[in-house]
Amino acid sequence: MKQTKLTIFVFLTMLLALALVACEGQEETSVDAGDLAAQTQIVSTEGGSYTDVSVDGLATMLDNKDFPFINVHIPYEGEIEGTDAFIPFDEIEQNLDKLPADKDAQIVLYCRSDRMSNEAAQVLVQLGYTNVWNLDGGMVAWENSGRPLQFK
Repeated sequence: MKQTKLTIFVFLTMLLALALVACEGQEETSVDAGDLAAQTQIVSTEGGSYTDVSVDGLATMLDNKDFPFINVHIPYEGEIEGTDAFIPFDEIEQNLDKLPADKDAQIVLYCRSDRMSNEAAQVLVQLGYTNVWNLDGGMVAWENSGRPLQFK
């Protein structure tokens, strides 16, 4: 009887060790935003990386917004509620005064399709910003999910 319990204990210990090894080194695909997980993907670029966030993930983040939310699309084609500033993607470097001075602070960018916000995110990463996020699919994906845009 003791031999059986020992065998089961050893087996479970080995199984747990294998599970831990299998998980080690895997990149996280979700980030805790409040109590819900926001779906994300790390994008490597010159000088570091930024995070693409899904529409559902961004919606969760906006429920407890504590970051600057920047529309970088030109020309103006609408906005997502909660937008803090409009900075043209190709002028992001000239408008750093509109962003947090702390380069580790979270910044979330978006545009119409995500092409311009990807470019702006790459520039910010090259400038040393370490917590840059981008809405994957942009306002098009936002609208396709049934969420509204605002027009001012």
